[in-house]
Amino acid sequence: MQSLSWLNLAFRWLFITGLGYYIMTLLQWYHYSVFRILTKHHKMRWHGIYFLLPLGVFILSYAFKMPFVFDFFCGVIQMPMLIIWAKRNDKPLVFTPRVKRFFIFLLLFLILHEILNTELAPLNGISLALGYLCLFILVLSASLIFEKVLSKQYLQTAKDKIASLKNLKVIAITGSFGKTSTKNFLHQILQTQFNAHASPKSVNTLLGLANDINQNLDDRSEIYIAEAGARNKGDIKEITRLIEPHLAVVAEVGEQHLEYFKTLENICETKAELLDSKRLEKAFCYSVEKIKPYAPKDSPLTDVSSLVRNVQSTLKGTSFEILIDSVWESFETKVLGEFNAYNIASAILVAKHLGLETERIKRLVFELKPINHRLQLLEVNQKIIIDDSFNGNLKGMLEGIRLASLHQGRKVIVTPGLVESNTESNEALAQKIDEVFDVAIITGELNSKTIASQLKTPQKILLKDKAQLENILQATTIQGDLILFANDAPNYI
Repeated sequence: MQSLSWLNLAFRWLFITGLGYYIMTLLQWYHYSVFRILTKHHKMRWHGIYFLLPLGVFILSYAFKMPFVFDFFCGVIQMPMLIIWAKRNDKPLVFTPRVKRFFIFLLLFLILHEILNTELAPLNGISLALGYLCLFILVLSASLIFEKVLSKQYLQTAKDKIASLKNLKVIAITGSFGKTSTKNFLHQILQTQFNAHASPKSVNTLLGLANDINQNLDDRSEIYIAEAGARNKGDIKEITRLIEPHLAVVAEVGEQHLEYFKTLENICETKAELLDSKRLEKAFCYSVEKIKPYAPKDSPLTDVSSLVRNVQSTLKGTSFEILIDSVWESFETKVLGEFNAYNIASAILVAKHLGLETERIKRLVFELKPINHRLQLLEVNQKIIIDDSFNGNLKGMLEGIRLASLHQGRKVIVTPGLVESNTESNEALAQKIDEVFDVAIITGELNSKTIASQLKTPQKILLKDKAQLENILQATTIQGDLILFANDAPNYI
């Protein structure tokens, strides 16, 4: 009987740990916002399968005093299903210090719960089940509160560090799309003359930037290039208060993340928060017209799009002219994409503001390396690959399709469509796909019906499991084909 009691205890702990793993995975995906998990997650059935179902079986089994039913469910159904789910995720839980702290909290509270349950008033039946549920809610709440307090201290440390680096010039970049590419182009140019550091990869949140500042900036740092992203009004204002940029770049603003902001006006207003810096010297905006109504009065704005002309973009590279000191200067780059001419132009104007000579900038622009997964041209097994898997906006994806159309052979596209957008945009995307491609492989479930309904010409392949993509491509493509990877959504979309 004693061994059975220990077995029940082991399964209860395993059950709670499983719930914790599921919840922490989703919190990590949605930047630790419980609200977004409940309202923005695209596969709500997962909440039922991996959280509500195990919870229901647990409570009912103990309510009817049949813990062996729960033990069987946990060992044979819940945990195997959770393990399979975790292995199939292309964005598995990363055991960051924050996640580790949560599981340490969970372990300590479980031990405390068992001690109190043994020494004081032993719980059984439904009271035991509800006790574990309350324990889980308590641990989750305590963890979130603790992390909020910790983050405030961490933010203050980063803010103090920025203020102490008197020789540091801070450049902040935002926009609906193009901000990561602009950041990388600018970093490639400035690092040839300055000790320049750029926020890594796609790190663009308040805490992500604070972590970057605390870990990577020091007394030798001369330039810090920070990417500022947002999901809600006020997000960029918080970043602005943290870093107080000297120079700002607002890349193109459009209907990206419309499901969060609801209107284009809200998006423009949020991006303009970057200009509310006490140290702002200059702001380079793709479109001043969109930003000016929301910018502080007398903001030093430069309209980048009006300074660029004669943009030519093919599968071999891009050329354009930009107005510098009243002279139209010609630039060439191996980077693909018409829109990248404007991203590079912003980087050029910032470099000029910081004192780099025009001829030197021309050489550096010609030598720019394409950004990984953003209109990156590759050749694999005698097939041409355009890897645009990190490009998730309509304008950028349409440019990828235009470039693909320049290829003389067969053309294949792999895409989930547009995420965080609307039906009309996905229909417009599908119509262009229909005009250009011979084979269309639609990944994921979110937009598959919308896109497939618009496709008349190409062979359609609907792929729910991306693990099968390699086999599908081997079966459907031949030498000489061009394959465009347009956007790439994780499998929880």
